[in-house]
Amino acid sequence: MTLFISLVTILQSFTISLGVGSSTLAIVNFFAAIADGTIDETERRMMGIVYVVLRIAMTLILITSLTLIFFAYRDTGLENISNFTIAQLITLAVLYINAILMTWRIMPSTFGPALQAGSWYTLGALSALQILGATDFTILNFLLGYITWLILAVGIVNGVMAILKAKKN
Repeated sequence: MTLFISLVTILQSFTISLGVGSSTLAIVNFFAAIADGTIDETERRMMGIVYVVLRIAMTLILITSLTLIFFAYRDTGLENISNFTIAQLITLAVLYINAILMTWRIMPSTFGPALQAGSWYTLGALSALQILGATDFTILNFLLGYITWLILAVGIVNGVMAILKAKKN
């Protein structure tokens, strides 16, 4: 069983890395594509490939996270769930809900891409904190940090878009 948990943990680490990298490429490709005012067929095709990789990463991160949570709490129950696990689940929920809203074209581009990138980077940061053993934060501390980071991500993404729009004009 220890080997299985180790392999799932390694896969989760790879998946988070894949998601962070793909999310970065998605944002950079989006900026490059809109810089000239139109998204041509080649740009659209390349962005589509990156989105497929992101979907694979999202699926695998959900499977690995739920598997690890199941094995961590199957004996003790969820009443002993750690703040770290809750933070991970909150981030995954935002990642999935935002992706669905973006797919349905309900989430405006002012917020959607930044929330996705910010959530992937949060998962990466949580993974690094786990490696460092720094997971004894409160949910309030996590939420304040996460919301602050998402606001910053929205500002960065919209700032870059404004600069690109100004350069085009």
